[in-house]
Amino acid sequence: MKVSFIDLLAQDAELKNDLALAIENVTDSAQFSSGSFVSNFEESFADFCDSRYCVGVNSGTSALHLSLIAHGIGPGDEVITVPNSFISTAWAISYVGATPKFVDIKPDTFLIDAKNIEKCITKDTKAIIPVHLYGQPADMNEINSIAKNYHLKVIEDGAQSHAAKYRNKKIGSLGNSVCFSFYPGKNLGAYGEAGAITTNELSIYNKLIALRNHGQSEKYKHDILGFNYRMDGIQGAVLKVKLKSLDKWTSRRNEICKYYDEAFSDIEQLQSIKIKSYNYSSRHLYLLHFQRRDELINYLNENNVQTGIHYPIPIHLQKAYSFLNHKIGDFPVAERNASTCLSLPLYYGLKDDEVLYVIDLIKKYFNN
Repeated sequence: MKVSFIDLLAQDAELKNDLALAIENVTDSAQFSSGSFVSNFEESFADFCDSRYCVGVNSGTSALHLSLIAHGIGPGDEVITVPNSFISTAWAISYVGATPKFVDIKPDTFLIDAKNIEKCITKDTKAIIPVHLYGQPADMNEINSIAKNYHLKVIEDGAQSHAAKYRNKKIGSLGNSVCFSFYPGKNLGAYGEAGAITTNELSIYNKLIALRNHGQSEKYKHDILGFNYRMDGIQGAVLKVKLKSLDKWTSRRNEICKYYDEAFSDIEQLQSIKIKSYNYSSRHLYLLHFQRRDELINYLNENNVQTGIHYPIPIHLQKAYSFLNHKIGDFPVAERNASTCLSLPLYYGLKDDEVLYVIDLIKKYFNN
């Protein structure tokens, strides 16, 4: 048996006809850039996230970039975030001329450790970007409380947390703005690159609308320095079709993860991510931590099971950020996460017998 790490075609199989019709409607109307298909998706996604406003853009990276600008973050400012995210989180901070200030993470959830945030705040700190990594929300009550005390903005990186809930509230309106990625491999994936920002603040919404479209207040009137970050019409149409299935897809992901959790609970050498009782995770990724990670990955590959590593090099140790002068040992929990984590196959469309095959292989590995 061969088990893929992800199979985008399997996830979309049930929607094939609806997706084809949606794309045909876009091509027939020639609304290829922005237009009604994007605005219809924005309205649906805002409603899904229990948020007042949604602004569609061309990537999750762009969503973070524009959010920082809209909240007034710029040169000389500092933004607190984690070193164990995809590098886009830090890129956006650098794009606006600010400096990423990393804090270490919790050893059970691998999410931002709020107790480390206050130690990192200076007179130049202007915002916090908590990352809802692997689909589990960070502790937003703690983070928002700190932000309120120090007059900081909270810009959530929700790139992996579509449909996740924190204390029964959907990710999408807990901070000042929330940034989503619709990269094809995400739980809600486009047919190309796309992203979005949700917010409850009208002034931020209006800024974002202008920023994504060349800074225009109306055609050919450019009031601010803007960008060409518009969402394609095809992506808006595709995402609106897929959004209707997101809750079902997320439920199946949680079901698969429950199989994994129960199967590996008695293997002492393996550590899985702890999901807090007050959270509902979107389960974007299923991670295990094991000291001999590479050996286990090779064993699974030899038996036709694909795996991933998310992420092998923490941001503070990337060459691009060497100017920050960080060294090994600065953020030990994040570094341990990078050196021991592996991701198992997880997607809607993964069959029970494939899940059981993966489980069986891992149990045999440890029994031997």
